Amino acid sequence: MKKKQQHGGGGDCPATRPPAAVAAAGGPSQGGGWKRRRPLSLLPFLSLRDYGFCMAALLLFCVGSLFYQLNGGPPHFLLDLRHYLGNSTYLDDHGPPPQKVLPFPSQVIYNRVGKCGSRTVVLLLRILSEKHGFNLVTSDIHNKTRLTKNEQMELIKNISTAEQPYLFTRHVHFLNFSRFGGDQPVYINIIRDPVNRFLSNYFFRRFGDWRGEQNHMIRTPSMRQEERYLDINVCILENYPECSNPRLFYIIPYFCGQHPRCREPGEWALERAKLNVNENFLLVGILEELEDVLLLLERFLPHYFKDVLSIYKNPEHRKLGNLTVTVKKTVPSPEAIQILYQRMRYEYEFYYYVKEQFHLLKRKFGLKSHIRKPRPRPEFFIPSPLETEEPIDDEEEDDEKWLEDIYKR
Repeated sequence: MKKKQQHGGGGDCPATRPPAAVAAAGGPSQGGGWKRRRPLSLLPFLSLRDYGFCMAALLLFCVGSLFYQLNGGPPHFLLDLRHYLGNSTYLDDHGPPPQKVLPFPSQVIYNRVGKCGSRTVVLLLRILSEKHGFNLVTSDIHNKTRLTKNEQMELIKNISTAEQPYLFTRHVHFLNFSRFGGDQPVYINIIRDPVNRFLSNYFFRRFGDWRGEQNHMIRTPSMRQEERYLDINVCILENYPECSNPRLFYIIPYFCGQHPRCREPGEWALERAKLNVNENFLLVGILEELEDVLLLLERFLPHYFKDVLSIYKNPEHRKLGNLTVTVKKTVPSPEAIQILYQRMRYEYEFYYYVKEQFHLLKRKFGLKSHIRKPRPRPEFFIPSPLETEEPIDDEEEDDEKWLEDIYKR
């Protein structure tokens, strides 16, 4: 007799499933509710968290690819950052690194004009370079402002290879770096009233400053006694070479450049100097408003000139101003001054142009001149040097030793 088959052994009626299995399949659970079904997706084995992570990674990859294609390669800012922070594999991946790109002008040239307060600025730069850590590059050549083509190339090469950030300073006429395939640096400079500059230089060459007359005679031994004590009015009225052109055509060549025509008084040199001021100079200041010049330099180039005004106003630093006042300075007659003004008309046209641009810049920054307005005077009258505070002046001869002696005090 055959045994009866038990339920669940494979008969017509399906076996009853346990409650746990029912709940796992989405049926009613022991609590009477229903469990949420997994969302339908191309990757059903991922959780919502894993799915979101994949989407974020895909989006990041797309954005990175876009940057890569738009820039013709890896994003430059990532490469610069990688190089700036340093990475031992940079050379292996990309070959020789480019020059470090800094977030501020890192190549600055101060081609200082003679007798325009540059000794004051150079002394400040020595202090600031120690304070802020930039590379102050000076030159042992102080009298050669006009260079041959080969000399220009050599100097530009030496300047361009200096460690950045650098500030190079020297008495030299404007250099066009782009002409020789170099990166054009940022230029700064300071000028002053042309007649005052001429008079300061005239008497300084003869009698010096705080170092005394005898000391300065040693530095200019070739000057004859009759030349040293030549009356300034005689020099001007009798048209001595020192008091006439082209010797009086002095400021414009510093901005015009190394072209031979830049040394010829005329419209060509004047217009080229104006053009270079507009295109290559970050700031050309006026010595008569030196504090405003320093304030603007601090705003434009804070990595070089931060705190320069407070240093300049420091009583210990201001004492140095009394050491370099030109001695035995006299004021020419009004007739002589008028003749100088006529001979220096291009210099004055450039001076007034720069002064106007400087005042426009000051107004942009909300600066007002603290100089008292003079009384109305005839047009030919040029303010005498005795009316202008004499800052620490400079000489086109070797003044580096003087600066080093002062700096060590």
